[in-house]
Amino acid sequence: MMKDEIIQAKDYKRAKLKNQDTIEKTVTQILQDIKLNSDKAINKWSKKIDGQIGQIIKLKPFAHYNLKPELTQAIKTAHKRIKDFCEFQIKDLKDDSFNDGFGEFGYKYVPIDRIGAYIPGGRFPLISTALMTLVPAQVAACPVRIACSPSTHPALLAAASLAGATHFLQLGGAQAIGALSYGFAEINAVNMIVGPGNSYVNFAKAQVQHRTKIDTLAGPSELLIYTEKLKNPDWIMLDALAQAEHDPNAISLIVSTSKQLLENLYTRTKADTVAIELLKNKQIVFIQAENQDQAIELINNYAPEHLLVTDTNLEISKFINYGSLFIGENSAVAFGDYCTGPNHTLPTNAVGKNSGGLSVHQFLKVLSTQKVNTNGRNELAKISAILAKEEGLKFHQKSAEIRSL
Repeated sequence: MMKDEIIQAKDYKRAKLKNQDTIEKTVTQILQDIKLNSDKAINKWSKKIDGQIGQIIKLKPFAHYNLKPELTQAIKTAHKRIKDFCEFQIKDLKDDSFNDGFGEFGYKYVPIDRIGAYIPGGRFPLISTALMTLVPAQVAACPVRIACSPSTHPALLAAASLAGATHFLQLGGAQAIGALSYGFAEINAVNMIVGPGNSYVNFAKAQVQHRTKIDTLAGPSELLIYTEKLKNPDWIMLDALAQAEHDPNAISLIVSTSKQLLENLYTRTKADTVAIELLKNKQIVFIQAENQDQAIELINNYAPEHLLVTDTNLEISKFINYGSLFIGENSAVAFGDYCTGPNHTLPTNAVGKNSGGLSVHQFLKVLSTQKVNTNGRNELAKISAILAKEEGLKFHQKSAEIRSL
């Protein structure tokens, strides 16, 4: 292994994606056009970029898609596991209130009325993303659930149907995000957009979030593997390759204090002809840390989308920034992509420092309630009037004082 194939942890810096300024300007142009010209602009950009105009596809019941039996069962099993996990997440969320003598105060959970789930389909028909984005909205009981994808692969349509999509819009890219945010044909604008996508989708979500809630800005896939010893090095090598194959900008980092282990993994990786290109493209990177503390510091600073820690005995609480954590060699990240249950729509580009993955919670609004009694009215009026007077808000003060006994 060449000396420069292993990067020292202190020298590693996250690579910046290319052509971001150009992409952002194009997205701005697309969204401004959609804002002004609605469906006409959406179809113009879709025709220009994808060679087709937007279409609303009527979904059939899941069983009517006549998929192969093993694929049918795989989708149904994945759907059940994702749904079970969402129901586990929501089971303890209950409306509640308390009475403190001034009145009754509380909160309630209300599903977001209209959501759009973007499902990438340019390189691969992401059946799993249809399940991951729609099932949480299904469990949260959002009334309108619009699936949006450039792909009409039968298995993707079947998965969207099973996951409870109420509409299916065939559109891709930034114009799809514009269609969801501003409306298209008989589909009105949504209140929330979820789902991963390429840089165009990501920039579009960033630009509409002032008017439409988004889940997170999920860019190209990231995996960081932290390992000190391995029983099954080929498993880990394939985990790295699996995440890197998502997209030309996807990246897998392998971090260890052991140079010998890194060299072993590099040799195994380089034996694969496809992997050689990923290595050349710096989509698989080997990083040597001086010690465990430096490795953990790098991981928490990087905040990877997927974090695989091969040592099941390591104190997991040391890791605080990541999208989803996979513990032990059994826990293939590919399992999480498809069917373990926790969501695979995860924060990238260090957003894991302040946000987690998509969950049923994000499809719910927490609304507070306040019912003040007579005693509370009198006592709270005095406090409010004093504070309003100090702030110089005269009508706030009068609104409080008029209620004082």
